[in-house]
Amino acid sequence: MSSSRPSAADTPLLRVSRPVSACSRCRSAKIKCDGKLPACTACEKSGRAGECSSANDQFAKGKERSYVASLESRVEKLERRIAYARSRKASVAMHDVDEPVQPPDRKDSLATIRAAIHGKAARRREVADVNELVSDFGYLSVNATTRDFESSTTHMTFGRLILAATNLEPVPDPKPLQLPPRGASMALVQYYLDNIYVLFPVFSETALLNSLDAIYQENGRPVTDFESWLFYMVLAIATISQSCSNRDNLYGDGLNWVGRALQYADKALMPGYVSQIQALVLLVQYSMLDPAHFDSWQLIGFACRAVVDLGFHQDPPKEEQVEKKTMEMRRRIFYCVYSLDRSISMVHARCFSFTDDSAGVAFPSLHGGASRGAAANSLTGPHSLEPASLMFPLRYTQSSWYQELFQSSRAPLQNPTLYIWQVCQEMHEWSESFPDSLPLHFKDFFDLELLYSYVYCLAPSCRVPSVSAYGKTLIFEYSIAYMQKIFPISRDPINKAFYTYHDALRVYFVGSQFLAVLREDPDQLLNGVLPYTPVAAGSPPPPPLPSNAGIDGVDRSINCVTHITETLVAFGHRWDDSKTLLSSFKCLADPILAMLHRRKQRLKETPRPSHSPPGFMPQPPFDHRPNISTDGWPSAMPVFSNNTSLQGAHGLGLGQTR
Repeated sequence: MSSSRPSAADTPLLRVSRPVSACSRCRSAKIKCDGKLPACTACEKSGRAGECSSANDQFAKGKERSYVASLESRVEKLERRIAYARSRKASVAMHDVDEPVQPPDRKDSLATIRAAIHGKAARRREVADVNELVSDFGYLSVNATTRDFESSTTHMTFGRLILAATNLEPVPDPKPLQLPPRGASMALVQYYLDNIYVLFPVFSETALLNSLDAIYQENGRPVTDFESWLFYMVLAIATISQSCSNRDNLYGDGLNWVGRALQYADKALMPGYVSQIQALVLLVQYSMLDPAHFDSWQLIGFACRAVVDLGFHQDPPKEEQVEKKTMEMRRRIFYCVYSLDRSISMVHARCFSFTDDSAGVAFPSLHGGASRGAAANSLTGPHSLEPASLMFPLRYTQSSWYQELFQSSRAPLQNPTLYIWQVCQEMHEWSESFPDSLPLHFKDFFDLELLYSYVYCLAPSCRVPSVSAYGKTLIFEYSIAYMQKIFPISRDPINKAFYTYHDALRVYFVGSQFLAVLREDPDQLLNGVLPYTPVAAGSPPPPPLPSNAGIDGVDRSINCVTHITETLVAFGHRWDDSKTLLSSFKCLADPILAMLHRRKQRLKETPRPSHSPPGFMPQPPFDHRPNISTDGWPSAMPVFSNNTSLQGAHGLGLGQTR
């Protein structure tokens, strides 16, 4: 704080708002006395401030001033004593520098009062500084009736405030506007609709195509700020999604497009409109692909706040007549934000923006779109939203067990095994709902979501601090399956189904859990000892083990560690933060990998019997879906240990709150 600012003790404001008794001069003159101290206004104006009575003994009995005035008079006298003490101290310091000054007695009332006065003055200065800082932003109240800051008193907008709060590195100024050929833009729009929009249909396809037409139409209608934001953000997301390195041209082009979109942020992010939520969702999607410039968790927090302010977290009452099309879009917007909030919060091991109990929105009807084949090669028809219809129920199930296991309390569950088996059964039933028309790359995408969810809910949590032997085996096997599936996807130059930096965090999490259980029970997991889990009558069955469980555990473990390492290397080309994850994982994996190689060497030197390992039970053959058994369960999956915390496994800003 500035030291030149006058202290409250130097310029005390001593006045009584309503004096009980007037001073003697005002009383004799029968004029109004404001009771100001040390002299009232009337005495000051007449030049008789020195004659204005200010002490109780100067008034007639029964005419004393109020208790507050008496205290103010006392403060005035103390102020004079403080001034005298200061002058005396200055005089001593000037004439007798070498003589030490005795510290004041702690019991001295003057020192106590002085400390209190200066403490109060310091608090007032702090409050004034805070108020001054807040005034630079203007008066902020984000709700459904507030449109933005008061433009007549500040140059700050809500959009600029969002960008200031969520921007990690400045986005470079965009290059001079030079639109690509219309065909190139349509190809990027098509890529976005095919791979990202079908998961998050937060706006209508018609709105996107209309914005493209308006921008490319010469001498056409004016293009709104939101249409420009929508068009450039879609180009940015589609371009950077196809980037393989943060140093290639695609990454640079995507950064240029987002820089172009940010020029329209003031109006696009204006609160109180549905378009603000849609604009924020697009920015969240971009931030998941470019974590170097934007904080996705903070951005989704703003989007959730906008959803709640507009009341989209609750369906309107039945007596309120809402057009069906409007209602469906309202529900789609909510579940797009809901899905992103759950996914982002879980991958960072942080709290949700709002609980499920506070929301009450039915799932939108997403099955009425055109068939996938009819829209796969054309922009003229609506896309099938089957992926979104699968995504929303999965996020709801994930939200339920994540809140119960990690966010509700620290009291252990009474029957944790029963609860976890029930959760896994629900996710298994969800996986059986995949339609035959679902494209293969989305099947892989949802299989990875399922495997990740299994590992997550089986991992140690606040309410289930220890993992059973069967649970460790499941984590071990599911981790291997997860890495077998995501490893080729990470090396594929064509990024489909919206894989982001958060997938690097998932790989690190799964890998950490795999190492943890392997470090705790290497003999059980590597020697093919498969635990038996009894099932009570009426209880859900435990998740099944894959068909190759217990076979070649050492070789599969070495391959899994290698896949994790190489996957993080591949992701490190796109996101620098993934290099940090790789370094951390190597520190954990090196001793485990050395142990695995020693075991492998011993196995080579020791003849092994040809029969199956003890405890092995063959599983049914697979069906036509890759890595899925005939009963619908994934054929192999990944793991974690109960001495490795969930937060440590994710490795990012854990336990933070908005």
